[in-house]
Amino acid sequence: MRLRVCIPTRVVLDREVAAIVAEGPDGSFGLRPRHIDFIAPLVPGLLAYRPAADAEELFLAVDRGVLVKRGPEVRVSVRNAVIDEPLERLARVVAERFARVDDREREVRAAVARLEADFLRRFMEI
Repeated sequence: MRLRVCIPTRVVLDREVAAIVAEGPDGSFGLRPRHIDFIAPLVPGLLAYRPAADAEELFLAVDRGVLVKRGPEVRVSVRNAVIDEPLERLARVVAERFARVDDREREVRAAVARLEADFLRRFMEI
């Protein structure tokens, strides 16, 4: 399979792989070359891939995004990804950096919800 991992500014990884393990909202899942085509949302976590059948598993940290498998191609599009770091560092990146972004997004969503509620309340008073 061809694995291509993209962030908004560049392609982070583009190589042939024998297997992939990613994490979605319902848990982790694996892909092999003959797996059916599908689309899956990704949550912040580690994406594991094996360059060849007998090679050691490699990892990259990915933020929230989407994985699309179509034929022999697997494309991953995420907001942020970190590669070529020791596994312990990648786990910290996911826990610290990507979780911090989620906290900010929750705050923004809460602020927007308050604005919408205030707008509706004022609209209903008219």
